Amino acid sequence: MTDPAARALVRHAPATVHGRYLVRPPAGAPAGAAATTAAPWLIGFHGQAQSAAIMLEPFAAAAPSAAWLVASVQALHPFPVRSTGAAGFNWMTREDRELHIASNIAYVNNVCGQLAAEFGAPSHIVFAGFSQGVAMAYRAALSGARAAAGIISAGGDVPPEYRSTGAATQPWPRVLAATGASDEWYTPARFAEDVALLQAYAPKVTTLTFAGGHEWNAELIAAAREFLGTLA
Repeated sequence: MTDPAARALVRHAPATVHGRYLVRPPAGAPAGAAATTAAPWLIGFHGQAQSAAIMLEPFAAAAPSAAWLVASVQALHPFPVRSTGAAGFNWMTREDRELHIASNIAYVNNVCGQLAAEFGAPSHIVFAGFSQGVAMAYRAALSGARAAAGIISAGGDVPPEYRSTGAATQPWPRVLAATGASDEWYTPARFAEDVALLQAYAPKVTTLTFAGGHEWNAELIAAAREFLGTLA
C-alpha cells in the first residue's frame, strides 16, 4: 500500500509567535526609562531544555559591573522535560532548519530593537551562549542587525554555516571560547577544532579549558568578566 505521506506536498506558512526574554537593566536606568549614557549589553542564550530564567543569573554574574544591561533570551520552542515535568525550551530542530534559523535571527533582532526602545541604544553588544545557545550567539553576532563587539562561546560548536567565509554579514568580533576539561559532549578535541577555525576568522580569540564538565561555572564566569572588561 502506498504511503499517503510520500505523495504529500510540503508547504510552509509564516506564523506569529511571542518569545520571552528577561532583562537586568543597567544601574540607574529603571524599566521604561532610557538611560542618558549608553550602556554595554550582554545578551545571552541558554542551552537545550533550559530557560531564560535558569541562565539570567549566570549571565549577569559575568558582567563586569552593574552598568551592563544583561538579557537572557528564551528559545521559541517549548517542550516538557521528562525528568522534571517542567517546561524546557529548544532553539533548533533538523526539520526546516533554514527557516528556523531565519526566524530565530529575526526574533533576536526584535529583542534588541525593543531593548533599545526601552533603555536606549547600547555602547556595544556582546552575545553569549551556553551549549545549544552557542549557535545562537554566533548567529546573532554574525547575521543579526547589529554588529557585535564580542562573542562568549561556552560548551557548544561554531554553527556549520560559518565554517566558510560566505555566511557572515557582520564582521567577526573578538571571541572567548570555552569548554570543560571533562565535558563529554563538547569535548576538548571538538573544542580544539573550533579554536583553529576561530583563529582563522576572528580578530582575537581567547580560549579557556576550565576544570569541570558541561556547565557554566565560576571559573568561566571569572574569565568572561575579564574578557568583557577588555571590550570597554
